Amino acid sequence: MYRKIKEKIFEIIQPAEDGKLASRIFDCIIMFLIALSIFSIFAITFDLSESMTRHLRQVEKVSLIVFTIEYLLRVWTSDLLFPEETRLKALFKYLTMGMAIIDLLAILPFYLPMIFPINLLGLRMLRLTRILRVCKLTRYSEALASIADVFTSKSKEIIASFLVVFLLLIVASLMIYYAEHETQPEAFKNAFSGLWWAVATLTTVGYGDIYPVTVMGRIIGAIIALLGIGMVAIPTGIISSGFMEHLRKKENANNEIIYCPHCGKPLKGGHVSFPFFPYSTNYIKHQKAHRGSK
Repeated sequence: MYRKIKEKIFEIIQPAEDGKLASRIFDCIIMFLIALSIFSIFAITFDLSESMTRHLRQVEKVSLIVFTIEYLLRVWTSDLLFPEETRLKALFKYLTMGMAIIDLLAILPFYLPMIFPINLLGLRMLRLTRILRVCKLTRYSEALASIADVFTSKSKEIIASFLVVFLLLIVASLMIYYAEHETQPEAFKNAFSGLWWAVATLTTVGYGDIYPVTVMGRIIGAIIALLGIGMVAIPTGIISSGFMEHLRKKENANNEIIYCPHCGKPLKGGHVSFPFFPYSTNYIKHQKAHRGSK
């Protein structure tokens, strides 16, 4: 009985599959609360009436309770998510997953002050992690999940491109500082002022709050502006190619039929209706049925 209840809860809290009404309702409730919670976080920064502020805080508390219950249920059923692992290994594997960390950070700011004394400024800054709740939507949206997959698969290339851009910013900020500091000591007080100018110039934003006036400074500015056209476009190109690769892989995967190694039943591909994606509840049931028949 205990096992059946646990499996039923596991099916409900996992992303909905075809024919899973309870799971679909659960997904809709969570997505609605995420949207409502994000709205309340923004709305509470306005000068609202005391009554409206109180209602928004109540919405935040209700959302927090639901998200906490959801997180605990996912921790409880982690052994069903990784049936091939032991209970302890499955728990550790789940807790270190990206989505599990986001789930924890989304509720942590409320509970930390109860355990550790935190000053009000630190608490306000910590509450900004609540905005991470919007990342929970990737669990329920295939389109958002695809974006996350692209960033994960191209993470090394993206990090490398941003590292090159960062090094260029450091060099540019130091060069413009030494070129302009004597002429404009108020505008270019230190290298940080030069870094702000370098960011605005390299991204071709050009706020115009500080700008070079010396010949050397303008030459440096022109070079950085021209480099910015190509350097800032590199991460964009990497992400675009990642999306193209992801779409091709998805199309190939949809056309490929995968068969169960035990019974030969088609699990995925073409127009087969049997749902199959990482840790699909139907797939897990199918494998358990084979293990139980041995």
